[in-house]
Amino acid sequence: MKTKTKIIIFLSIVVIILASIIGGRAIIENKITAKVAERKKMPIGVIATNVKFFEFYNQIESFGTAISNQSYSIRIKKDNLVSSINFDKYPYVKKGSTIATLTNNEKIIAPFDGRIGKREITPGILGGENSIIANLDDIKFLKIDIKLPENYLGVIKRGLKVKVSTDAFPKIFDGEIETISSRVDPTTRSILVQAKINNENEQLIPGMLLNVKVIFNEKKSLGIPEEALLIQGDDKFVYKINNNTIEKNKVNIGRRNFGKVEIISGINENDTILAEGTNKVRPKGKVKIIKTIN
Repeated sequence: MKTKTKIIIFLSIVVIILASIIGGRAIIENKITAKVAERKKMPIGVIATNVKFFEFYNQIESFGTAISNQSYSIRIKKDNLVSSINFDKYPYVKKGSTIATLTNNEKIIAPFDGRIGKREITPGILGGENSIIANLDDIKFLKIDIKLPENYLGVIKRGLKVKVSTDAFPKIFDGEIETISSRVDPTTRSILVQAKINNENEQLIPGMLLNVKVIFNEKKSLGIPEEALLIQGDDKFVYKINNNTIEKNKVNIGRRNFGKVEIISGINENDTILAEGTNKVRPKGKVKIIKTIN
Protein backbone atom coordinates (compact mmCIF):
# COMPACT_ATOMS: atom_id res chain seq x y z
CA MET A 1 0.00 0.00 0.00
CA LYS A 2 1.31 3.36 -0.95
CA THR A 3 2.27 5.86 1.73
CA LYS A 4 -0.27 8.38 0.47
CA THR A 5 -3.10 5.85 0.78
CA LYS A 6 -2.05 5.01 4.36
CA ILE A 7 -2.12 8.67 5.32
CA ILE A 8 -5.61 9.09 3.86
CA ILE A 9 -6.90 6.04 5.77
CA PHE A 10 -5.32 7.27 9.02
CA LEU A 11 -6.80 10.74 8.66
CA SER A 12 -10.19 9.26 7.85
CA ILE A 13 -10.11 7.18 11.05
CA VAL A 14 -9.13 10.26 13.12
CA VAL A 15 -11.98 12.26 11.59
CA ILE A 16 -14.46 9.46 12.36
CA ILE A 17 -13.26 9.24 15.99
CA LEU A 18 -13.47 13.00 16.49
CA ALA A 19 -16.91 13.11 14.94
CA SER A 20 -18.05 10.29 17.23
CA ILE A 21 -16.72 12.12 20.32
CA ILE A 22 -18.33 15.41 19.34
CA GLY A 23 -21.62 13.70 18.48
CA GLY A 24 -21.59 11.73 21.75
CA ARG A 25 -20.96 14.84 23.82
CA ALA A 26 -23.80 16.64 22.05
CA ILE A 27 -26.19 13.77 22.78
CA ILE A 28 -25.17 13.63 26.49
CA GLU A 29 -25.47 17.41 26.86
CA ASN A 30 -28.91 17.34 25.28
CA LYS A 31 -30.03 14.61 27.69
CA ILE A 32 -28.65 16.54 30.68
CA THR A 33 -30.32 19.74 29.48
CA ALA A 34 -33.59 17.87 29.04
CA LYS A 35 -33.38 16.39 32.53
CA VAL A 36 -32.59 19.79 34.08
CA ALA A 37 -35.49 21.35 32.21
CA GLU A 38 -37.74 18.52 33.35
CA ARG A 39 -36.63 18.99 36.95
CA LYS A 40 -37.27 22.72 36.72
CA LYS A 41 -40.80 21.99 35.64
CA MET A 42 -41.33 19.53 38.53
CA PRO A 43 -42.65 21.22 41.71
CA ILE A 44 -40.36 21.16 44.76
CA GLY A 45 -41.70 19.28 47.78
CA VAL A 46 -42.03 21.64 50.77
CA ILE A 47 -43.24 21.77 54.38
CA ALA A 48 -45.93 24.40 54.96
CA THR A 49 -47.87 25.89 57.86
CA ASN A 50 -51.08 27.87 58.23
CA VAL A 51 -50.93 31.32 59.82
CA LYS A 52 -52.89 31.37 63.10
CA PHE A 53 -53.14 33.09 66.47
CA PHE A 54 -50.72 32.41 69.33
CA GLU A 55 -50.21 33.86 72.82
CA PHE A 56 -47.47 36.50 72.90
CA TYR A 57 -46.25 38.38 75.96
CA ASN A 58 -43.43 40.32 77.58
CA GLN A 59 -41.57 38.90 80.54
CA ILE A 60 -39.33 39.89 83.45
CA GLU A 61 -36.73 37.29 84.36
CA SER A 62 -35.61 36.88 87.95
CA PHE A 63 -35.13 34.20 90.60
CA GLY A 64 -36.24 33.44 94.13
CA THR A 65 -36.12 30.89 96.94
CA ALA A 66 -39.03 28.54 97.60
CA ILE A 67 -40.89 29.09 100.88
CA SER A 68 -43.52 26.81 102.44
CA ASN A 69 -47.11 27.93 102.13
CA GLN A 70 -47.38 27.20 105.86
CA SER A 71 -44.64 26.09 108.24
CA TYR A 72 -44.66 24.84 111.84
CA SER A 73 -41.41 24.27 113.74
CA ILE A 74 -41.20 21.83 116.64
CA ARG A 75 -38.42 21.49 119.24
CA ILE A 76 -38.66 18.58 121.64
CA LYS A 77 -36.22 17.27 124.21
CA LYS A 78 -35.58 13.57 123.70
CA ASP A 79 -36.11 12.91 127.43
CA ASN A 80 -39.67 14.25 127.14
CA LEU A 81 -40.66 11.90 124.32
CA VAL A 82 -42.68 8.77 125.02
CA SER A 83 -41.44 7.42 121.68
CA SER A 84 -39.19 8.75 118.91
CA ILE A 85 -40.67 10.45 115.87
CA ASN A 86 -40.25 8.21 112.83
CA PHE A 87 -39.61 10.75 110.06
CA ASP A 88 -39.05 8.09 107.38
CA LYS A 89 -42.16 6.03 108.09
CA TYR A 90 -44.56 8.95 108.57
CA PRO A 91 -43.39 11.82 106.34
CA TYR A 92 -46.97 13.07 105.76
CA VAL A 93 -49.44 14.02 108.47
CA LYS A 94 -53.04 15.18 108.41
CA LYS A 95 -54.40 18.20 110.23
CA GLY A 96 -55.39 17.19 113.78
CA SER A 97 -53.23 14.08 113.87
CA THR A 98 -50.72 13.50 116.68
CA ILE A 99 -47.12 14.25 115.75
CA ALA A 100 -45.65 13.29 119.12
CA THR A 101 -46.73 12.30 122.64
CA LEU A 102 -44.75 13.64 125.61
CA THR A 103 -44.15 12.19 129.07
CA ASN A 104 -46.64 14.56 130.72
CA ASN A 105 -49.40 13.23 128.41
CA GLU A 106 -49.15 16.39 126.34
CA LYS A 107 -49.60 15.86 122.62
CA ILE A 108 -48.21 17.85 119.73
CA ILE A 109 -51.00 18.13 117.14
CA ALA A 110 -50.53 18.98 113.46
CA PRO A 111 -52.22 22.36 112.77
CA PHE A 112 -52.51 21.60 109.03
CA ASP A 113 -51.82 18.87 106.45
CA GLY A 114 -48.18 18.67 105.51
CA ARG A 115 -44.86 16.91 105.25
CA ILE A 116 -42.79 16.49 108.39
CA GLY A 117 -39.02 16.26 108.38
CA LYS A 118 -36.05 16.54 110.69
CA ARG A 119 -33.98 19.70 110.57
CA GLU A 120 -30.22 19.49 110.82
CA ILE A 121 -28.76 21.34 113.83
CA THR A 122 -25.34 21.82 115.32
CA PRO A 123 -24.78 20.17 118.73
CA GLY A 124 -24.91 22.82 121.45
CA ILE A 125 -27.35 25.03 119.50
CA LEU A 126 -31.04 25.18 120.43
CA GLY A 127 -30.73 22.43 122.96
CA GLY A 128 -28.05 20.54 121.04
CA GLU A 129 -27.72 16.77 121.39
CA ASN A 130 -30.75 16.41 123.66
CA SER A 131 -33.17 18.09 121.24
CA ILE A 132 -35.09 17.09 118.15
CA ILE A 133 -35.94 19.90 115.74
CA ALA A 134 -38.67 19.11 113.22
CA ASN A 135 -40.56 21.12 110.63
CA LEU A 136 -44.08 20.56 109.36
CA ASP A 137 -44.43 22.13 105.91
CA ASP A 138 -47.48 22.63 103.73
CA ILE A 139 -45.98 22.49 100.22
CA LYS A 140 -49.00 21.83 97.97
CA PHE A 141 -48.43 25.49 97.16
CA LEU A 142 -45.15 27.36 97.53
CA LYS A 143 -44.39 31.04 97.98
CA ILE A 144 -41.48 32.82 96.32
CA ASP A 145 -40.10 36.22 97.24
CA ILE A 146 -38.95 37.92 94.03
CA LYS A 147 -37.07 41.19 93.60
CA LEU A 148 -37.99 43.06 90.41
CA PRO A 149 -36.35 46.23 89.01
CA GLU A 150 -38.20 49.43 89.95
CA ASN A 151 -38.59 50.46 86.29
CA TYR A 152 -41.24 47.71 85.97
CA LEU A 153 -43.37 49.29 88.71
CA GLY A 154 -45.87 50.49 86.10
CA VAL A 155 -46.69 46.93 84.96
CA ILE A 156 -46.40 44.98 88.22
CA LYS A 157 -49.78 44.12 89.73
CA ARG A 158 -51.50 41.37 91.66
CA GLY A 159 -52.64 38.45 89.55
CA LEU A 160 -49.83 38.60 86.97
CA LYS A 161 -48.85 35.11 85.86
CA VAL A 162 -45.48 33.65 86.81
CA LYS A 163 -43.72 30.68 85.23
CA VAL A 164 -41.20 28.91 87.44
CA SER A 165 -38.52 26.41 86.42
CA THR A 166 -35.57 24.58 87.92
CA ASP A 167 -32.82 22.35 86.57
CA ALA A 168 -34.13 19.57 88.82
CA PHE A 169 -37.31 18.99 86.75
CA PRO A 170 -38.02 19.41 83.00
CA LYS A 171 -41.34 21.22 83.49
CA ILE A 172 -42.88 24.64 84.14
CA PHE A 173 -44.69 25.39 87.40
CA ASP A 174 -47.46 28.01 87.12
CA GLY A 175 -48.52 30.62 89.64
CA GLU A 176 -49.33 34.29 90.09
CA ILE A 177 -48.26 37.35 92.06
CA GLU A 178 -50.16 37.66 95.35
CA THR A 179 -48.56 40.58 97.20
CA ILE A 180 -46.48 43.63 96.29
CA SER A 181 -44.29 45.61 98.69
CA SER A 182 -45.30 49.19 99.42
CA ARG A 183 -41.70 50.41 99.09
CA VAL A 184 -38.75 50.26 96.72
CA ASP A 185 -35.47 49.11 98.25
CA PRO A 186 -33.21 52.21 97.94
CA THR A 187 -30.06 50.06 97.92
CA THR A 188 -30.97 47.61 95.13
CA ARG A 189 -33.55 49.86 93.37
CA SER A 190 -35.91 46.87 93.33
CA ILE A 191 -39.36 46.10 94.63
CA LEU A 192 -40.23 42.89 96.47
CA VAL A 193 -43.21 40.84 95.28
CA GLN A 194 -44.39 37.46 96.48
CA ALA A 195 -45.78 34.84 94.12
CA LYS A 196 -47.67 31.66 94.92
CA ILE A 197 -47.10 28.62 92.68
CA ASN A 198 -48.90 25.32 92.29
CA ASN A 199 -46.79 22.42 93.63
CA GLU A 200 -49.55 19.82 93.73
CA ASN A 201 -47.19 16.85 93.26
CA GLU A 202 -44.81 18.26 95.89
CA GLN A 203 -41.82 18.00 93.56
CA LEU A 204 -40.39 21.31 94.74
CA ILE A 205 -39.35 21.71 98.38
CA PRO A 206 -38.61 24.77 100.52
CA GLY A 207 -35.17 26.29 100.13
CA MET A 208 -34.77 25.54 96.40
CA LEU A 209 -33.49 28.34 94.16
CA LEU A 210 -35.99 28.80 91.33
CA ASN A 211 -35.92 30.63 88.00
CA VAL A 212 -38.90 32.94 87.65
CA LYS A 213 -40.52 34.68 84.68
CA VAL A 214 -43.18 37.28 85.38
CA ILE A 215 -45.58 37.54 82.43
CA PHE A 216 -47.24 40.81 81.35
CA ASN A 217 -48.79 42.44 78.25
CA GLU A 218 -50.35 39.15 77.17
CA LYS A 219 -51.98 39.29 73.76
CA LYS A 220 -53.20 36.89 71.09
CA SER A 221 -51.64 37.74 67.73
CA LEU A 222 -50.96 36.11 64.39
CA GLY A 223 -47.74 34.14 64.51
CA ILE A 224 -45.43 32.00 62.41
CA PRO A 225 -42.44 29.72 63.12
CA GLU A 226 -39.12 31.59 63.31
CA GLU A 227 -37.76 29.35 60.52
CA ALA A 228 -40.37 30.74 58.11
CA LEU A 229 -39.11 34.32 58.40
CA LEU A 230 -36.64 35.76 55.85
CA ILE A 231 -34.57 38.80 56.77
CA GLN A 232 -32.95 40.97 54.09
CA GLY A 233 -31.38 44.09 55.56
CA ASP A 234 -34.12 45.90 57.48
CA ASP A 235 -36.92 44.10 55.62
CA LYS A 236 -38.72 40.92 56.69
CA PHE A 237 -40.47 38.51 54.34
CA VAL A 238 -42.32 35.21 54.22
CA TYR A 239 -42.95 32.89 51.28
CA LYS A 240 -46.71 32.61 50.83
CA ILE A 241 -48.00 29.59 48.90
CA ASN A 242 -50.89 30.42 46.57
CA ASN A 243 -52.12 27.77 44.10
CA ASN A 244 -48.84 25.87 44.64
CA THR A 245 -46.87 28.93 43.57
CA ILE A 246 -44.42 30.84 45.78
CA GLU A 247 -45.17 34.50 46.47
CA LYS A 248 -42.80 36.73 48.42
CA ASN A 249 -44.69 38.81 51.02
CA LYS A 250 -43.22 41.60 53.12
CA VAL A 251 -44.32 41.51 56.77
CA ASN A 252 -43.98 43.59 59.92
CA ILE A 253 -43.09 41.62 63.04
CA GLY A 254 -43.39 42.10 66.80
CA ARG A 255 -42.39 39.89 69.72
CA ARG A 256 -40.84 36.44 69.75
CA ASN A 257 -41.92 33.70 72.18
CA PHE A 258 -41.02 30.01 72.20
CA GLY A 259 -39.93 29.78 68.55
CA LYS A 260 -42.84 31.85 67.21
CA VAL A 261 -42.72 35.34 65.69
CA GLU A 262 -45.59 37.79 66.07
CA ILE A 263 -46.91 39.15 62.75
CA ILE A 264 -48.26 42.71 62.88
CA SER A 265 -49.17 42.99 59.19
CA GLY A 266 -48.46 41.50 55.75
CA ILE A 267 -50.34 38.19 55.91
CA ASN A 268 -53.73 37.02 57.19
CA GLU A 269 -55.08 34.23 59.33
CA ASN A 270 -55.20 30.83 57.56
CA ASP A 271 -52.76 31.95 54.83
CA THR A 272 -50.47 29.07 53.88
CA ILE A 273 -46.76 29.86 54.05
CA LEU A 274 -43.50 27.98 53.65
CA ALA A 275 -42.49 26.72 57.09
CA GLU A 276 -38.98 25.38 56.37
CA GLY A 277 -36.40 25.36 53.60
CA THR A 278 -36.66 28.95 52.41
CA ASN A 279 -33.33 28.56 50.58
CA LYS A 280 -34.73 25.86 48.27
CA VAL A 281 -37.37 27.95 46.53
CA ARG A 282 -37.69 31.16 44.54
CA PRO A 283 -40.59 33.57 43.96
CA LYS A 284 -43.03 32.34 41.27
CA GLY A 285 -41.56 28.83 41.58
CA LYS A 286 -43.87 25.81 41.67
CA VAL A 287 -44.05 23.76 44.87
CA LYS A 288 -45.86 20.72 46.21
CA ILE A 289 -46.88 20.65 49.87
CA ILE A 290 -45.79 17.31 51.31
CA LYS A 291 -46.49 18.15 54.94
CA THR A 292 -48.33 20.81 56.94
CA ILE A 293 -47.22 21.55 60.50
CA ASN A 294 -48.93 23.47 63.31
